[in-house]
Amino acid sequence: MSVRHYTLAELAGLLEAELIGDGAIVATGLANPGQAQACQITFISDEKYLADLSQSQAAAVIMKAEHTDYYAGARLLVKNPYLAFAKASVLFDDAPVRQPGVAASSIVDATASLGDNVSIGANAVIEAGVVLADNVVVGAGCVVSEGCEIGANTLLHANVTLYHKVVVGQHCTLHSGSVIGADGFGFAPTAEGWHRIAQLGGVVIGNHVSIGCNSTIDRGALGSTEIHDHVIIDNLVHIGHNCSIGEGTAIAGCAGIAGSVTIGRRCIIAGGVGISGHLTIADGVQVSGRTVVSKSIKQSGSFSSGSPMLETSAWRRSAVRVSQLDKLFERVKKIEKLLKK
Repeated sequence: MSVRHYTLAELAGLLEAELIGDGAIVATGLANPGQAQACQITFISDEKYLADLSQSQAAAVIMKAEHTDYYAGARLLVKNPYLAFAKASVLFDDAPVRQPGVAASSIVDATASLGDNVSIGANAVIEAGVVLADNVVVGAGCVVSEGCEIGANTLLHANVTLYHKVVVGQHCTLHSGSVIGADGFGFAPTAEGWHRIAQLGGVVIGNHVSIGCNSTIDRGALGSTEIHDHVIIDNLVHIGHNCSIGEGTAIAGCAGIAGSVTIGRRCIIAGGVGISGHLTIADGVQVSGRTVVSKSIKQSGSFSSGSPMLETSAWRRSAVRVSQLDKLFERVKKIEKLLKK
């Protein structure tokens, strides 16, 4: 694997940064301020880390113009250092590039349609009627079931499973273990037990969507579960049947979203959040970690319900007091009535 390298002058152009220092210096990677070597660049986006620059050996620091005096070496000045760091990380990305071709051990149905420069890894299965657009990568051990469509430049890492008739857009990344299009949790109660409801819909995923490891998105019962453009989903997230996740929304790890939930555009759902079924969440909502959303949120803002951590002894006292709140409420009501008399 070849090492990527750029001169600081090249990086300044690619990152739209103002360079202070020697543009001929060559950088071969990224590192934290305290660990960066003379061949690496680093970044500072938070003032509390500026002190870390005092011992840094970095070839250059990505930083805001107002912080330029904190480093004597080369500087790449930008308005948004974190965004510039994100762009630089892509430039130095050392993930292996999959070469076009179909592995001998894979199984590709004769009716599948493969675009140009498609890569299919070892032991992958591509079933009947699948359409893979140009530059799609299907990693080792993936299963792409009957009738699926995958857009151009989308990457499926190893062991991704797409059930039948799942549609994935362009420039998407699905990480290992993700399962798209399994049955929604639909059962009708009977005297004998539960009667399965066939899930007749599908899953439609937009463009530039990222889905983390071991996350699951269920197919719709009637109609499709929809994940819109630029949505990012962390590891171990469950999205129930017939949900609609709005453009640009981010969902962090271990969140669970029940069926038929509509989440608006550019929302942030933090880790461990649980959202009850058939609710609507407005655009621009932020839900903090471990919150239980039990009713619709109709306006943008930040919402929380999780209890903060306490020392165990203090938590036990608080738990006892919470159990006494109902009795206390009734006592207060009686006192108020007496005062009115």
